[in-house]
Amino acid sequence: MGTQVDVDPTRAERAPSDPRRAAGAAIGVLAAAVALGVAELLAAVFGPGSSPIVAVGGAAVDASPEWLKSFAIRTFGAQDKVALLIGIGVVLIVVVSVLGAASGRRPRLGVVGSVVLGAIGAAAAVTRPANDLADAIPSIAGAAAGVVAYRWLRGSAGLPEATPPASEPAPAPEPTIRGYDRRRFLRTGVAAAGIAAVSGGIGRLLTSRANAAASRAAATIPEPGDTGSPIPAGADLGVPGVGPFLTPNADFYRVDTALFVPAIDASTWTLRVHGMVDREITLDFDQLLARPMIERDVTLACVSNEVGGPYVGNARWIGAPLADLLREAGVHAEASQIVSRSADGFTIGTPTAIAMDGRDAMLAVSMNGEPLPLEHGFPVRMVVPGLYGYVSATKWLVDLELTTLDAYDAYWIQRGWAKEAPIKTQSRIDTPSDGARLTAGRVPVAGVAWAQHRGIEGVEVMVDDGGWREAELGVDDTIDTWRQWVYRWDAAPGSHTLAVRATDGDGETQTGGRVAPFPDGATGHHTIVVDVG
Repeated sequence: MGTQVDVDPTRAERAPSDPRRAAGAAIGVLAAAVALGVAELLAAVFGPGSSPIVAVGGAAVDASPEWLKSFAIRTFGAQDKVALLIGIGVVLIVVVSVLGAASGRRPRLGVVGSVVLGAIGAAAAVTRPANDLADAIPSIAGAAAGVVAYRWLRGSAGLPEATPPASEPAPAPEPTIRGYDRRRFLRTGVAAAGIAAVSGGIGRLLTSRANAAASRAAATIPEPGDTGSPIPAGADLGVPGVGPFLTPNADFYRVDTALFVPAIDASTWTLRVHGMVDREITLDFDQLLARPMIERDVTLACVSNEVGGPYVGNARWIGAPLADLLREAGVHAEASQIVSRSADGFTIGTPTAIAMDGRDAMLAVSMNGEPLPLEHGFPVRMVVPGLYGYVSATKWLVDLELTTLDAYDAYWIQRGWAKEAPIKTQSRIDTPSDGARLTAGRVPVAGVAWAQHRGIEGVEVMVDDGGWREAELGVDDTIDTWRQWVYRWDAAPGSHTLAVRATDGDGETQTGGRVAPFPDGATGHHTIVVDVG
């Protein structure tokens, strides 16, 4: 009787792993890295907006639905652009890895993939607001470099250059690649990675903020002829947990669509005023600084701010009055809108009547005693008290066009936000924080309230359902700034709900009806829950 041997049919049929897949995936990633590195290097010549990373990222921001943008702002805050770039990078790595692995036996897939990805970058570049056809060149050249790198890397790995005819049976996978030399492939891969890193690094260095930072450091902001009133004693109540009356530049919120901060050398900056005016005006930075300057405290707020949110800040600004410049240009009576453009093509529409009604609308050049930070619009930005930033606060300003409200819809208006957006009366509890565990006794409940260009006349706090009780207000600065407040609460043990509301200078009390920010700003009482032991 013979001996019977058990055989695992699954193991018997299992083919050895095909090393072409792993090599192909590595080749895909390396070739894509070379393509991006070359594209970034050329973007230093054609402008940062021609970078395929910036162009595709910008297109992704524009195409994102409103709920996704709001989610990104709520979740990532000022790091939403970083999160987007990381996401794009992850997706790209997955795509080129899959294409590379599949091209182990089908070489044309890698070439086609490079061409398609290059075409996507080129299409995104030419459709950006501030770009033209020439901005497609970095993506096209990068794709060509990627194809060259792809073929070079395949050759070093010993992969075939052509797919066998369809009529021939495909050879069984082999455990090793014929002609494969690990050392040669490793050396070639390291060289390709080096090319990608050096070209991309030089490109980013050339388009970096170094020149803009040096320009900002060299800028001398003149003393304003009209300094306004000093901040009154008592405007800052000094309650721990409440931010200072003037928000430090490093802590000031930033919400915009710029994936990379525009790097502008003030010596090359100009501002054009045109459209429905009697005469066009073009100013350079020195000419703007030579104009009469004003200094004002103004609180800015983002329309995306949720009730109790962080996207509001107060700063002391120096700038040239906007209304004076518009009067010099001779604004036509029917010009109801000022379309302001950023250096990266972003647009904002501001009602002309509001900018010229006597409020301290300005072309700001200084923030809290220093030239504008790069992130906040250096060399020049708009500041219009009383309006949410998306209809007033253009950063990296380069163009003012007078038109009508009906003739043009700016960036956010095209996406459904309201065309006219005065800031709504809001208040916020900064201390204690939601969910805090407190000790029974006297507890300061404190925060800020704002209703720009109307001012704050009163703030009230409600503990549980015990009725509204008046809070102490910080000394009023101007109607364009927020106001600190504090309510000294005798906290008893237990769980308690605290709410706040404000009354503005027009006598209107903040509504308790909770509404999301879209399309013209959030409403509702900021409410927190605390536990007292």
